[in-house]
Amino acid sequence: MSSARSYEVRTYGCQMNVHDSERLSGLLEGAGYVRAVEGNQADVVVFNTCAVRENADNKLYGNLGYLKPIKLTHPGLQIAVGGCLAQKDRGEITRRAPWVDVVFGTHNMGSLPALLERARVNAEAQIEILESLETFPSTLPTRRESAYAAWVAISVGCNNTCTFCIVPALRGREKDRRPGDILAEIEALVGEGVIEVTLLGQNVNAYGVEFGDRQAFAKLLRACGGIDGLERVRFTSPHPADFTDDVIAAMAETPNVMPQLHMPLQSGSDRLLKIMRRSYRAERYLGIIDRVRAVMPDAAITTDIIIGFPGETDADFADTLEVVRRSRFASAFTFQYSPRPGTPAATFDDQVPADVVRERYRTLSALVEEIAWEENQRLVGTHVELLVAEGEGRKDRATRRLTGRAPDNRLVHFTPGAQAPRPGDLVVAEITYAAPHHLVSDISATGLRRTRAGDAWDARQAEGSCGVPAGPQADGAGPVLLGLPTMRA
Repeated sequence: MSSARSYEVRTYGCQMNVHDSERLSGLLEGAGYVRAVEGNQADVVVFNTCAVRENADNKLYGNLGYLKPIKLTHPGLQIAVGGCLAQKDRGEITRRAPWVDVVFGTHNMGSLPALLERARVNAEAQIEILESLETFPSTLPTRRESAYAAWVAISVGCNNTCTFCIVPALRGREKDRRPGDILAEIEALVGEGVIEVTLLGQNVNAYGVEFGDRQAFAKLLRACGGIDGLERVRFTSPHPADFTDDVIAAMAETPNVMPQLHMPLQSGSDRLLKIMRRSYRAERYLGIIDRVRAVMPDAAITTDIIIGFPGETDADFADTLEVVRRSRFASAFTFQYSPRPGTPAATFDDQVPADVVRERYRTLSALVEEIAWEENQRLVGTHVELLVAEGEGRKDRATRRLTGRAPDNRLVHFTPGAQAPRPGDLVVAEITYAAPHHLVSDISATGLRRTRAGDAWDARQAEGSCGVPAGPQADGAGPVLLGLPTMRA
């Protein structure tokens, strides 16, 4: 090629997809592509898709339809579709959108550059879907979106059989990385300036089952505590059925493991949890929360809840509301159930009428917001250390506020001191105001701590690689209260 071709990656869904998109970007850049300048049409557009929600299909085909006429006016434009929806639909994508050049699955991301070249040379669509993982995604090259925070996958796939979830069929059974490989990756990231990592897995606290160590996840958390320069460790998503006291102890006793827990509930009804094949019940779930708060009183706990699962009665919904009241969630991702082809729940006869689902959704959302606001108001007058964010921040030039994340992952808009911090630096802010989904500090921040992460951000800015990225961008299916939409667990 006479000049480098440009690319754009568009991401839908959970954190694992964001992690994968960073790998796709790294693969393309390793093959000689360059990132498209924002506002310019890319030569290659890659869709990294999600299949969890019904509107994922609609979004994909809507975006593909938008690109069809653009492709006619941009000779050489290539379109690739990967991720969970590609794994599920396979040949259906090129049938419905024959202008797509490449379709690849969740198990063969590393094939993307070769498939694009083959499609270009042969002038015909290339479809390659593997049934099992050949290369763990974390071994692929990456282009990270943040100078100071990184995703680290500890496992892929899932061994559960929840009746509403299609992920195990698309990501396969759980495969675990070896602890040494994970820790080596984290140490390398810290060497590059990263000070916060999020450990990823469809079911992180089942980590180790493949190599026979039931306490492997707790050991991994403790090992992260021994990495110099690693300030913050988070993880998502754990399954309540696999949540053990050794993990709670590791969270409480490892200083850089943050006081935050995202633990999907899905329903507060024992009857529905059984039908969902969720191998825990409401009291077990609440017991985990009680034990976490006994050793970490200020932990922020968030969750996922499905409204309108087939057969959900008024009594079932009332049970969910009661668990929400007792749990005092800092926020919740609430989803209106939609049937997904290929899941057992899609065949259930007793689907809940849409108007009933919508009304329950409004009721639940109002309760979640009320509790979240009350919990946030408890923090007014406290001092929190914030990791200064990029992208989320710099929202209000009139007040000069920047944005950061508290240890419990709450979003805080704060007023900087005389010396402005950089993304990746740490400051201390006094909370002066609470809203349902964020906190505010109108008092100048103190305790500015310059970090290697901030230095790394400066270096990237000097290279012209900072600012709002053209991609990957997460586009979730449902309200996003803290961070990105989570993986179902």
